[in-house]
Amino acid sequence: MAEKFDSIIIGTGQSGPSIAQRITQEGLKTAIIERKLFGGTCVNVGCIPTKALVASARAAHMARRGSDFGVVIDGPVNMDMKAVKARKDGIVQQSNQGVTNWLKNMDGLTVYEGHGSLEGPNTVSVNGELLEADRIVLNVGGRALVPDMPGIHDVPYLTNSTIMEVDFLPDHLIVIGGSYIGLEFAQIYRRFGSKVTVVHRGDRLVAREDEDVSEAILKILQNEGIEVRLKASCAAFEMRGNQIAVTSDCPDGPEEAVGSHVLLAVGRVPNTHDLGLDKAGVETYKRGFVTVDDQLRTSVPHIWCVGDANGRGAFTHTSYNDYEILAANMFDDDPRRVTDRIMTYGLFVDPPLGRVGMTEREVRKSGRPALIGKMMMSRVGRAKERSETQGFMKMLIDAETDKILGAAFLGIGGDEIVHAVTDLMYAGAPYTVIQRAMHIHPTVSELIPTMLGDLKPLE
Repeated sequence: MAEKFDSIIIGTGQSGPSIAQRITQEGLKTAIIERKLFGGTCVNVGCIPTKALVASARAAHMARRGSDFGVVIDGPVNMDMKAVKARKDGIVQQSNQGVTNWLKNMDGLTVYEGHGSLEGPNTVSVNGELLEADRIVLNVGGRALVPDMPGIHDVPYLTNSTIMEVDFLPDHLIVIGGSYIGLEFAQIYRRFGSKVTVVHRGDRLVAREDEDVSEAILKILQNEGIEVRLKASCAAFEMRGNQIAVTSDCPDGPEEAVGSHVLLAVGRVPNTHDLGLDKAGVETYKRGFVTVDDQLRTSVPHIWCVGDANGRGAFTHTSYNDYEILAANMFDDDPRRVTDRIMTYGLFVDPPLGRVGMTEREVRKSGRPALIGKMMMSRVGRAKERSETQGFMKMLIDAETDKILGAAFLGIGGDEIVHAVTDLMYAGAPYTVIQRAMHIHPTVSELIPTMLGDLKPLE
């Protein structure tokens, strides 16, 4: 006989614990199920550990640049990879334990450790037990995509999850994929001291960005000695002794890279393949993402899907925003919607990219009259003082309403600066608000008003 709950949550990623807390605070008996790591991707194998590695890599990079600042370091800068991993693991453990303890000590919440699967529209099985509820929330996240490329199963390969266990320095890391995850790891390991080759099937990196952003990121990586091979279609893999050979067809002929390790970073898929969605009548679309409406309901009205598995955002912050939308509609009589949010995100190469709203390409495609402002980071005093002048900033403005359509900040502090623009966009204020604001000197942000004072028509 099934144990009855008011609500069941499957998954403890970014949304799950907050949803559990809000539901239990309403006095509702709730169960939450986790089959592996409390905290999900971000806490264990995503943003928290990768940014810890980014920090170690930056420390090594700046140490090697010491002479640029008049700092003398005797001898080469070497990496203690076991210490790097231990630091990362310590940060992860703190976060993981925080989430675990939070959930296991939450009043009104029963925690199940095991694989949860839908057995019907109101029933979930876990560890041979049946649970029943009139409200179910799916928060199952995603995993690395492993395409069926020729020879891929004949060679050892790493993913964003398994590379977290690496406590040594790869001699030559071949990164398959030239987007957000792949490029972050490419720069991390290059700064650690590995030879790095990026193999990407597209004609430019991070294809969702504008061409000038892609080109600038390419130059940043190449300036650090990372080899990038674009338009590399039909990648194939084979062992060459104890090395891995990656061959691909390119416009100028076939190319080959032979390295010690391969990292697959070609996308992610949702963890819905073994969730029993068909038994509950929950509909999916491409690659198994769960179909949801503007308030995150699935095709079954009392089942919601939040986080990466709904395909409405692949970031920790979009997952948390899903929680906010769900809670507002469920309990606060506040009809928040997914389409109300303005997409904003970062690419954490160094210098980072902060992005919000529409790209220049999207604005052009819309056909609306627009203005554009652009400034190279080489003009920014803060960037010059720190000898970090790569990149640029640009903003796009609706010429009829003066409202901000989008912005890209590729450069020192870009991932923080973008929030000033994001907040203004949510306020629906004209760009003149920030253009007439007095900013602190010397900072990167002080040049935003200057840039906006020199807008040109987008032709």
